[in-house]
Amino acid sequence: MNAEDDDRLEIILRTSRRTVVTGAAGFIGSHVAESLLGYGWQVLGIDSCRREPAQVRRNLAPLQTNDGFRMIRGDLLNVTARHFEGVDTVFHLAAQPGVRTSWGRRFDQYCDSNILATHRVMEAAAEAGVRRVIVSSSSSVYGRSDAKSFDESLVPNPMSPYGVSKLASEQLALVHAMRADAALGVVALRYFTVYGPRQRDDMAIGRMIRAALTGEPMTVFGDGMQLRDFTYVADVVRANLLAMVSDARAAVVNVGTGEIVTVLDLLALVGEVVGREVPVTFAASEAGDAPFTRADLTQAAAVLGYRPTVTLREGIRRQLEWMAGSGEVPGPTQVRPAH
Repeated sequence: MNAEDDDRLEIILRTSRRTVVTGAAGFIGSHVAESLLGYGWQVLGIDSCRREPAQVRRNLAPLQTNDGFRMIRGDLLNVTARHFEGVDTVFHLAAQPGVRTSWGRRFDQYCDSNILATHRVMEAAAEAGVRRVIVSSSSSVYGRSDAKSFDESLVPNPMSPYGVSKLASEQLALVHAMRADAALGVVALRYFTVYGPRQRDDMAIGRMIRAALTGEPMTVFGDGMQLRDFTYVADVVRANLLAMVSDARAAVVNVGTGEIVTVLDLLALVGEVVGREVPVTFAASEAGDAPFTRADLTQAAAVLGYRPTVTLREGIRRQLEWMAGSGEVPGPTQVRPAH
């Protein structure tokens, strides 16, 4: 993004507007809401808050001290146009996450939270005259591919029910934007393995940091040679803000770094940053785990002016600092020696 584009974004952000963030009590949603509030925007958060109560309190804490924030605890299946009255942009981040847990009878939750809820959001946004909806999607829609990097023209080939649900979610949003009588625009952002402060406890980098500091081994599924593109949450927030001001009418855009690392090399890097080896145990690969992900950012640069700014080492350092400062990991006097 050049200086002129950056100045344009800052000018728009300084023009306070009303917005909705679904999933505001979640990992990425809480960061997007916090950023908007920092620019003086009015933010309505909508979230079912089905996570652990402690995680909900933790994620909402930096939002609830701001007078511009209002929270509705409720199911998006019940959202209506009145929730979006006077709203400029809806950031639709609410979803049922998790590849491994999407198999079996729990898929009903993915259909409700990722597919039907998106349809309700789009119907309500269109009726209310919302200008733009930013939909959070996932690199899981790509699945397995022989390509050296994933660009948005690749035919999706999801390997899990979760990936199928996210593909359906973004496609639902796009067909609403492409209706002949549509007044709203849609940008669907395909995130590549997001990490950072407030991430779920089951996500890789947080688990690695915790394992290094406690000495309790973490489980690595497969041989550790899987290649991943890890994206720091601040870059994802920036992509959302850029999507809000983009001229795109209906677009799908990757959000990643374009850089890849094996799980084994990531373990070593986390160990270096923490200063303690990450103890691990290995287990068989699980269904739905893609062997390779890497974002092609050509379209992200062209459509959004997006580029990543946080290196993996720096992002791990920031997450470690936050986890230690928030009590997510033991303090120095409580840490057992790494084996």
